[in-house]
Amino acid sequence: MIKTGILFGKGNNIQMTEKKKKRLNLEMVSVIMTLAWPTMLEQLMQTAVQYIDTAMVGSLGTQATAAVGATSTVNWLIGSSISALSIGFLSFIARACGANDVAAAKRSVSQAALAVLVTGVIFTILTLSLSRYVPVWMQVEPGIQALAAQYFFILYIPMLPRTASIIFGTVLRAAGDTRTPMKIGVVVNLINVVLNFLLIYPARTINLFSFSFMIPGAGMGVIGAAAASAAAFTFGGICITVILWRHPRISPRGQSFRPDPAILRPCLRVAFPNMLQRFGTSLGYVAFASMINSLGEVATAAHTIANTVESAFYIPGYGMQTAAATLAGNAYGAEDETRMNELAAMFIPIEIGLMILSGGLLFLLAPLLTGIFSGSQEVVLLGSTVLRMVAVSEPFYGFSIIIEGMMQGVGKTKEPFVFNIIGMWGIRIMGTFFCTQLLGLGLVSAWACMIAHNLFLFAIFLFCYLKGIWNPLHKAQKA
Repeated sequence: MIKTGILFGKGNNIQMTEKKKKRLNLEMVSVIMTLAWPTMLEQLMQTAVQYIDTAMVGSLGTQATAAVGATSTVNWLIGSSISALSIGFLSFIARACGANDVAAAKRSVSQAALAVLVTGVIFTILTLSLSRYVPVWMQVEPGIQALAAQYFFILYIPMLPRTASIIFGTVLRAAGDTRTPMKIGVVVNLINVVLNFLLIYPARTINLFSFSFMIPGAGMGVIGAAAASAAAFTFGGICITVILWRHPRISPRGQSFRPDPAILRPCLRVAFPNMLQRFGTSLGYVAFASMINSLGEVATAAHTIANTVESAFYIPGYGMQTAAATLAGNAYGAEDETRMNELAAMFIPIEIGLMILSGGLLFLLAPLLTGIFSGSQEVVLLGSTVLRMVAVSEPFYGFSIIIEGMMQGVGKTKEPFVFNIIGMWGIRIMGTFFCTQLLGLGLVSAWACMIAHNLFLFAIFLFCYLKGIWNPLHKAQKA
């Protein structure tokens, strides 16, 4: 855990010399990177495993890739809804730490545990009971609907430990401990890769130099990939729960696990708009993918692969967003407006610089990376085209990621909810429907609508930043 006056405890607005101010700024940059790099590494490992999963399944053919990828947006819908709930606890805990109120932070963790239990059980019932219908709703081709349904069902058997991983991981990050979720994530991903290797492929003999090795294998294909992920998720959920219970600062041991309105109300006030936002945007992703699935196997495979490739290049943005949310909430709890403004002034150029770098790499490496996941030249060409299009918009999207993260940290989630819903449904979905369903255009037009959505978010969050709407401590809002 990070122990520093910048992250924990009340600040002050005493006049400082330039030398002291520069030293404090350097300390802030150090805290920002210390918070951000474990999250980036964790997301990098998750993306690397996603790459490996896609490549392993892709070796089984285009149908296998389509069966796995066809329900990926529903996975985002479920995961993002749970993540949205965790944002309420992030805001509360970060502010409690900023005010140096450890008792309040511990009480909120016990309520987070209650939320894990309730939410995990509800989502388990929903996902398992609806698994056979999801591929139909997603307009998956009839020949692979059964396989897609089996994959989805197995993936969500461990829904309770998956919920624990998401919410408890956010709780730890909110308290400044980003390394523990990272370490657990690395182990989970390694387990997933090893089990993929053993469960997807049949037993086979590998010749290396003059030696022959017998590699065991279950030959389960797509079902093996689902089983591997389910086992890894189960391990991760159990592990992070045990570690949280033993945590020296925010362990909920000894706390009441009965519903506490004094904590749940402010948490839900923050979480509910964010949950509606994520639910609404994720439903948009489902509608978006459904329209793409209707374009055929090649478009579905290219879209799935492009999404997988693209996710790696958003890692710097979302890694920094976690740090931005935590530190903004901390500054708000300390009622330190100066620190809040300085944090924004530091995060924005760092974020944009990282996204320019990642966008440039994505543009250059798009054909190489898509070629890893498919042997079809048609799929590779289409996937590379849309990736190069979106690479240009990454720095603009990076700005909106940071401002939205800081707004989440201080509990301002209503405005991002409105902005994201308008962008998703008014620009991306309506535009894609018009282009693909009415004009008969292909995947390129759909991704063009997605880029327009990203640019809209940049414009609206830039307005919020310039007007001070993002910052509850802004002098204009105190009047």
